[in-house]
Amino acid sequence: MVKEQLNVLIQLAASDNQVAEKEAKLIHMIGQSNGLTKDDIDEMLKNPGHPIGNLNTLTDDQKFEHLYHVVQLMKVDGQVFKSEIVFCEDIATRLGYKKGVIGELSSKIFSDPSITSDRDRLKQRAQRYLR
Repeated sequence: MVKEQLNVLIQLAASDNQVAEKEAKLIHMIGQSNGLTKDDIDEMLKNPGHPIGNLNTLTDDQKFEHLYHVVQLMKVDGQVFKSEIVFCEDIATRLGYKKGVIGELSSKIFSDPSITSDRDRLKQRAQRYLR
């Protein structure tokens, strides 16, 4: 399941036709913390076109973590493009959230992965957007 989730992040990073260095670093950090090798992640980054699988099998905790990482990745390079927002809203919908959750979370999630937000509080806010 980790590769499928990382695939979504890679597609988001590539949605503006360029994977920024900060985006690639965050993808590597997330992938390696979930047991993937650097080579596995590099290979995935070279081929970002894999279709997004079914995200309904994730637990509520996994869905939130996935949503958190998607929003963080969208912001990590300091530029947020409309295509990235649309992509994030699509992923939120696939995860069972209303699109508005992206706006709610993006105002509270920092672009710097070393600055952590109160995840429990954010998760409570996100739960209001579950369908």
